[in-house]
Amino acid sequence: MTADLHCHTKLSDGSMGIDELIVLAKKKGIDTIAITDHDCLAGTVRGKIIGERHGVNVIPGVEISAFDSATQTEVHILCYQPDSPDRLEGLCRRNSLSRKKASQYMILKTAQRYPITPDLVLKCAQGSTNVFKQHIMHALMECAITTELYGKVYHELFSPESEANVIVRPQFPEPKEVIEQIRAAGGIAVLSHPAHSKCAHLIDELVEAGLHGIEVWHPCHSAEDIAMLTKIAKEKKLLMTGGSDFHGMYSPTAVGVGGIEIPQQHLSTFLGYKAKMKRLQKKAENNA
Repeated sequence: MTADLHCHTKLSDGSMGIDELIVLAKKKGIDTIAITDHDCLAGTVRGKIIGERHGVNVIPGVEISAFDSATQTEVHILCYQPDSPDRLEGLCRRNSLSRKKASQYMILKTAQRYPITPDLVLKCAQGSTNVFKQHIMHALMECAITTELYGKVYHELFSPESEANVIVRPQFPEPKEVIEQIRAAGGIAVLSHPAHSKCAHLIDELVEAGLHGIEVWHPCHSAEDIAMLTKIAKEKKLLMTGGSDFHGMYSPTAVGVGGIEIPQQHLSTFLGYKAKMKRLQKKAENNA
């Protein structure tokens, strides 16, 4: 069995539609994918229907943004298979509105420096529930200001190390609140690319908050990162997941759908986790 548990579509900062992503997965012989758009659950039902049509198992998911105020670290929490996804809509809506406000400022700052217009950026973001850095870069490429999505101009504008950056950080909730809401919705909470996001130091307290797993296999994780995260996951008895973090032409790495291999043992454990939890819950209720 092959799977990719981390994919984005046009609904957030990917370049492919849901249909295109599923057809691509089918052509590559991938059995299972998870659509995990940023703060957006809009594609889950449609993804499931289209997936069934093409013989691809589409796991409903979302990547929810958070911010740890104590360490000033942005954190992303993947939510899989929520029983009540509507309970996450309010959280996603608040994050989306905050991101929208921040992106408006970033667009204006970029437009003061380069000859692009807000309308052009919005055109490049057509189909998305929000405006992301990739859409601003797309507009700059349309105007031949740069030929690279993640080149010199990107690092000038969006790297925290750049003194000339235009970054405006949205206001996101604390990671513990996100995990609590995912659990309340009956979902599986997995910390997204902790080594890449430099948030592995938060794992202990997030486990106390109810974290179910961590994303071990990711294009931006080195062999040393994978070894470190594997050790932590085993010590904390956490689920171990992985995925390509696919964004289509907006992908920062040349790793396609299914390009990150998840060991079968851990993939099977993840895929059977919800059923196992429900059996244990039913058993506990019967014994009560």
